[in-house]
Amino acid sequence: MAAHIARRSSLLRSEDQVHIPVDRLTVSYSRSSGPGGQHVNKVSTKAEIRFHLLTAEWIPEDVRRKIFEKNKNRINKAGELLVTSELSRSQQRNLADCIQKISAIIAEASEKPHEPTAEDIALRAARLQKRDKERLRQKKIHSAIKQSRLDYD
Repeated sequence: MAAHIARRSSLLRSEDQVHIPVDRLTVSYSRSSGPGGQHVNKVSTKAEIRFHLLTAEWIPEDVRRKIFEKNKNRINKAGELLVTSELSRSQQRNLADCIQKISAIIAEASEKPHEPTAEDIALRAARLQKRDKERLRQKKIHSAIKQSRLDYD
């Protein structure tokens, strides 16, 4: 869990942050689960943010597609991305955590895969060639065993 949070915070430091328009998000609060005595039963501190992913023009189209693919379990049937937080007993802190989670989701989907270097390509080609040689060698051994079983009566 700590590694996930650390990774999330490192993603948020990226220079190309997408501005999240809070007025386009649907925010609701509900009672938080867990220990807390009477206070937890009286105060609605759990924050829930949802927004329609396909019509969120503030997110680039390719990033929206990646978010849709990577976060299928967070998207409901209406196509809304649902993010919740109940880490704190404060609505504001939980709301800020939800916005950070959305930023992390967008940053993760915005990451471009690294281009393989010439060395990586050569290494991959050498491994493929070695694997194919070994496969053909095993195939010849297997074929010889089967040939030796044939009865030439």
